[in-house]
Amino acid sequence: METKIFKDDLAPAAELIKAGKLVAVPTETVYGLAGNGLDPEAVEKIYEVKGRPSVKPLSLMVPGPEAMDIYCEDVPQAARALAKKFWPGPLTIIMKAKKYIPSIVLAGGDTVGLRCPEHKMTLELLRLAQVPFAAPSANPSGSESPKTAQKVYEYFNGQIEGIIDGGPCGLGFESTIIDMSRIPYKILRQGALPREKIEEALAENMQVIGITGGSGSGKTTALKALESLGALVLDCDNIYHRLLETNPELLEEIDTAFPGVVREGVLQRKALGAMVFNDPKALEKLNSISHRYVDMEIERRLRDFAMEGGRIAAIDAIELFAGGQAKRCTYTVAVLADREKRIERIMARDGISREYAQLRIEAQHPDSYFEQICDHILRNDGKVEDFKKDCMKLFKEILNNG
Repeated sequence: METKIFKDDLAPAAELIKAGKLVAVPTETVYGLAGNGLDPEAVEKIYEVKGRPSVKPLSLMVPGPEAMDIYCEDVPQAARALAKKFWPGPLTIIMKAKKYIPSIVLAGGDTVGLRCPEHKMTLELLRLAQVPFAAPSANPSGSESPKTAQKVYEYFNGQIEGIIDGGPCGLGFESTIIDMSRIPYKILRQGALPREKIEEALAENMQVIGITGGSGSGKTTALKALESLGALVLDCDNIYHRLLETNPELLEEIDTAFPGVVREGVLQRKALGAMVFNDPKALEKLNSISHRYVDMEIERRLRDFAMEGGRIAAIDAIELFAGGQAKRCTYTVAVLADREKRIERIMARDGISREYAQLRIEAQHPDSYFEQICDHILRNDGKVEDFKKDCMKLFKEILNNG
C-alpha cells in the first residue's frame, strides 16, 4: 500500500477517516496520526502503528468548544473560558468523558482530553468527517515528533492510508495538557502554551468584587459574607505588611528610595512615616512602590486560587481605585456608615480617643467620593444582623448576574 498525500481536495481523506482508516494531519504544533475517535477498531490501529502502550489514553481532536458538551460530562465553566480564549490552539483540556466514548480511547479511565488544532486544513477535515479524531503525534513511540508531511511519510509510508500535507508546523512541539476533571486543576504536560497564560486566563475568568470604604464602616462584615460564599478574601493592607516581612526586594527598593529606613532587614516605620506623610511627592513615590508589589502578590494569589477551582474573590482596599486594584474587579462595592457610628466603632475596636478617631476619618475620602465611583453602595447604619442580610442579598445578586 502506498500512502496517499492530500494537498487540496480533502473530501477523499474525510471518507478514509469515516471508513476507519488512518490519516496524518497537520496542526500548529506537530503532525498527528488521526483516526475516527468513536471507532474502537480505528483507534486500535493507531496504537498498533505507533507502537503506543495501551495504558496511555488518547485525546480527541474537535472542531471547537461546542464539542465539550457532546463528549464530556460536568464541563467546568473554567474549561469553557480556556477553550474560548485558546481554541483553536495548542491546549488539550481533560474532562470527564461521556459513557459512549470508547474505552480504548480512555485506556480504561473515565476522562478524555479535547484539543482543537489551529490549522485550517485539519479543521476543514474535522468538519467534513463529522467525527472527532483520536490523533496522537504521528511518530513511532519514542521517536521525534514530526513537523513535516515528509517526515510522517518516512515514518509510516505503507502503514497508513493518507497524509494531509499542510506544510511545516510552526511551533514544533506538543500542546500543553491541563486536567480539569478534578480540583485542583493540574498541568500534566507543559507544551506550546505557557502555564502562566493558562493561570492568567483562569484568574481573568473569576468574579472579583472590590470592597472599599472608610475605617469603621463595616467592610470586615461584608468580607465575611463573601467568604461564606466561597470567596478568596485579599486584604491589601495585610498583604503589604506581610510583604514587608517576607519580600527582600520590596525592602531594598524602599530603602533605595528612602535611604536609612531599613535597618538589619526591618522597616523602620516611624522613620519612613516622618519622610512621607508631610511630603505628597514622597508619599506618591512610596505608594507607587508598594502598590506594584501588592498588585503582583494579588495576581499570584488569584492565579493560584483559580487553579484550585476558585471562582470568586474579594479585594479589600480603602484606595481600591488609586491603588489600581479596581481594574481587575468585576464590580466595586462601597461600605458606608454614619460618621458618628464610625467614630464609635473605631474607638471601641482600636482603643483610641474620640479626637484621634475623628482625625483618622477626616484623612479619608468622604462618602460622596465612593458614591460617585463605585458600582454599588451598602449602608451600615443599623443593626449588624440587618447589615449581614443586606450584604448577602447584594452579593448573591451580583454573583448570579456575573
